[in-house]
Amino acid sequence: MTEPTISQLQPMPDDWQRALAVVAHPDDLEYGCAAAIAAWTDAGRELSYLLATRGEAGIDTLEPARCGPLREREQRASAAVVGVSEVAFLDHADGVIEYGPALRRDIAAAIRRYRPELVITLNHRDTWGGHTWNTPDHAAVGRATLDAAGDAGNRWIFPELTEQGLEPWDGVRWVAVAGSDTPTHAVDATDGLERAVRSLLEHRTYIEALTDEDPETYARTLLTGFAEETGKRFGNRPAVAFELFPR
Repeated sequence: MTEPTISQLQPMPDDWQRALAVVAHPDDLEYGCAAAIAAWTDAGRELSYLLATRGEAGIDTLEPARCGPLREREQRASAAVVGVSEVAFLDHADGVIEYGPALRRDIAAAIRRYRPELVITLNHRDTWGGHTWNTPDHAAVGRATLDAAGDAGNRWIFPELTEQGLEPWDGVRWVAVAGSDTPTHAVDATDGLERAVRSLLEHRTYIEALTDEDPETYARTLLTGFAEETGKRFGNRPAVAFELFPR
């Protein structure tokens, strides 16, 4: 019986300079695409992070008032490992982010402020493929980011942003969704994979609450496995996959 042909992933566009990554929680980017971000910053591109929450509800044994500031510190340290110094937080409530105009407005404001050509987010669909359910926070932020990329360029949507000095930005050319089960493009992770592992390890408090496995073994096994599996569709090179939505 002939094996089915696996469709190949296309290289991500590289004719851009600024990107904004928008996700719900600390560690979302480290699980999803830090190796690609390391490769991009190595190439001299500018990336900024925007997080909807501080992940304050993410550790059962740590009350939110202590957890949020700790996870914020871990996120800033994690971003620095892959060359990102600009990390902003929106202060939506972890676990109960609501999709709607308020979230879209906050993300559109950030897009107007940072003026990216590429916007990155995490899986906005109900599942991770099959029957593995996505969290409502991921779905809400991913969907709102896709919508806000258009909102940011329309002066008549959220006109109060213009009054605040944030002029419309219609320069977003693509939204790239990490963690999609229907990816279209990929980035070679060969040079960025080691830093991606170290970046995830900065979330040590979260990892130690999540698993009894040695944190480094856990992070390396997980990210290497993802990259190698993706690489089967990208010339057998370790890779990070994205579903790319041109605008």
